[in-house]
Amino acid sequence: MPGTLAVTTDGRRGNMVGVRTIDWKTDHIVIVDQTRLPDEVVFTRLRSVPDLVTAIRTLAVRGAPALGVAGALGVALAALSTADPVAAAAAIRSARPTAVNLAWGVDRVLARLDDGVDAVVAEAVATLEDDIRLNRALAVRGADWLAQRVTGPVNAHTHCNAGALACVEWGTALGVLRALHDRGALGHVYADETRPLLQGSRITAWELRRMGVEHTVVVDSAGPSVIANGLVHAVVVGADRIAANGDVVNKIGTYPLALAAARAGIPFVVAAPESTVDLATPSGVDIPIEVRSAEEVTAFRGVRVVPPETRALNYAFDVTPADLVTAIVTEDRVWEPGVTRVR
Repeated sequence: MPGTLAVTTDGRRGNMVGVRTIDWKTDHIVIVDQTRLPDEVVFTRLRSVPDLVTAIRTLAVRGAPALGVAGALGVALAALSTADPVAAAAAIRSARPTAVNLAWGVDRVLARLDDGVDAVVAEAVATLEDDIRLNRALAVRGADWLAQRVTGPVNAHTHCNAGALACVEWGTALGVLRALHDRGALGHVYADETRPLLQGSRITAWELRRMGVEHTVVVDSAGPSVIANGLVHAVVVGADRIAANGDVVNKIGTYPLALAAARAGIPFVVAAPESTVDLATPSGVDIPIEVRSAEEVTAFRGVRVVPPETRALNYAFDVTPADLVTAIVTEDRVWEPGVTRVR
């Protein structure tokens, strides 16, 4: 069963510098339970594949890069603790269908299964350092790109959480903003609350506060108005999957921001590692969109907020067409879908 390793009861104090969202400890996984933020910082041990699958499905661990590492470490856990690691890996892979990184991490480590358990564990652990290194490179590249296009401090809008807590130790979209902040080139950040589970107001705002970044949380439906009113110079978001044609799948509510950015004539920037690019998927219409429990919408903290018998449709992600994406920033390059095909 999962076990609590440590708790910081006041989630408002301290910082996450050098703290890993997900890590490997000899024979088990340790995660920051993101369902407990912002009030508590809870580190939880995951000692079995069912524990990990539950953590993924309940969003205790979330964010495309972190899910990639979770998939990799999950195969190591399966190799150590199950008689059929291939079947266990399949269960991990299917825990969430939209984010391609989860399957990428599983497949990367599963390829070493015939080399023995030690090789499997070593490959899984390598994904931790890779994630940190690649996202730092991505952040610098994205910050350079924005600095060349905006004069003075960059005011930015972001959605959901694509920060350190969506990765191992360094964020993607929020990593770009963090790199700008380190240069003294970041102004104000507007963050959507991100209904229905509030990853923006609970987690992104929590990270921005620790970085010392001036920020404001707005309701999701206000995001396009923030852009239309000229309050930001760019929209910077992460991605859960990028199709071969440059279509971007990200947290539900991203598409309206892209429309607003296009109307306002400001950059809409997607920051994601190369592992998020799925060349096997031709376009966004080919990507399965996760539909989560209606109860996430119809109730809040166990209290019903809609009339009895009212139903809810709870899409977890939406598709932003490539022609609305100004730039896709990875650790290797900047792609401009309107100019260069993603490849």
